[in-house]
Amino acid sequence: MKKVFLKAGIILSALAVVSFTLASCGKDKDPADSDFFIGKYKGTISYVDGSTNISTENGSVEVIKHGKTYEFLFSDGIPNITGVKFQKEGANTVVNVGSDNSHYIHINESHLKIAYTSDGKVWTADCDR
Repeated sequence: MKKVFLKAGIILSALAVVSFTLASCGKDKDPADSDFFIGKYKGTISYVDGSTNISTENGSVEVIKHGKTYEFLFSDGIPNITGVKFQKEGANTVVNVGSDNSHYIHINESHLKIAYTSDGKVWTADCDR
């Protein structure tokens, strides 16, 4: 009888270790919990501010994290977007939606989509990594 309890204890311990390991791996890949999605995304970007109109299909946006806020550094002379905070939306995705619904940034490990308006200025991006 002792052998049965010993084997059952060993099996349960092994299952607990495997479950913990799998749960840890999944969490490491979630951008809301890590910096996995930080880096450079390339694709179509644009910026409009009155008479200024910049648009390119071969642009880039670099995502940088500072504490709990993020910066989006655009190529081609487009001003940067700074001070952005995110909320988790599903697995491996974070999204920023402004209180007036004029700020939309959706990002995951392979794609960045921006439709952002502030003070009459408009930024857009549809980029892949």
